[in-house]
Amino acid sequence: MASPMLELKNIVKVFNADTEDEKRAMDSINLTIEKGEFVTVIGSNGAGKSTLLNIIAGTLQPDEGSVTINNKDVTRIPDYKRASLLARVFQNTTMGTAGEMSIEENLCMAELRGKKRGLKWGVTKNRRSRYREILKTLELGLEDRLTQSVGLLSGGQRQSLTLLMATLIMPEMLLLDEHTAALDPKTAAKVIELTNTVVQENQLTTLMITHNMQQAIHYGNRMIMLHQGKIQLDIKGEEKAKLTVNDVVAKFSHTLKDEALLSN
Repeated sequence: MASPMLELKNIVKVFNADTEDEKRAMDSINLTIEKGEFVTVIGSNGAGKSTLLNIIAGTLQPDEGSVTINNKDVTRIPDYKRASLLARVFQNTTMGTAGEMSIEENLCMAELRGKKRGLKWGVTKNRRSRYREILKTLELGLEDRLTQSVGLLSGGQRQSLTLLMATLIMPEMLLLDEHTAALDPKTAAKVIELTNTVVQENQLTTLMITHNMQQAIHYGNRMIMLHQGKIQLDIKGEEKAKLTVNDVVAKFSHTLKDEALLSN
């Protein structure tokens, strides 16, 4: 049997310990994700979704427990040293790109992520040609704007570029942190479809946090629900494929106190 891509064992994370504001954001979480799985994560505000992603990415370290990525214990390895293993797309459309740099410079920076750049890291003729072909797949006309500053792009264009950059050199695992939440519905639909295409074509192990239950049910082959730092629901395969929003609400209404979770 193939080894899993991600293993979280007995993860505990407490904020403001021993104070009136103590919050147990991760309460003995155990989670195993197999290679190639596309897992969606839902939960109300404060359920622990962002803490989960931050612990996997290395932005936060757990108080207890271990994090293993592709057989490598990374529990105490900081986020910048996990760059060769993980790629992450944030809700904020400006976080994954350098706005003052051009489209081609951003792509080159992504291609050389984790590598020694030296003095000859710039955009070569071959790279420019390859970037133009890759950008055509977005169908946004960006292939004709390679030297334009990324700061001039719309939110949807920038998020599409960020997704492309995150997967230009295929990571071990892709982390999506509500990456369509800041976009208008039409643009969000386009970005989520692009996401699904990239993930499926490359069988890329993916963890996607979303407030949109329709997204969580429709995309991926597994869905987990977090509430009060615990996994309340873990459903996959055919069982997940048959799920409806009403099914989840009816079964777990006592945990769904945040109306944003029920958005369509």
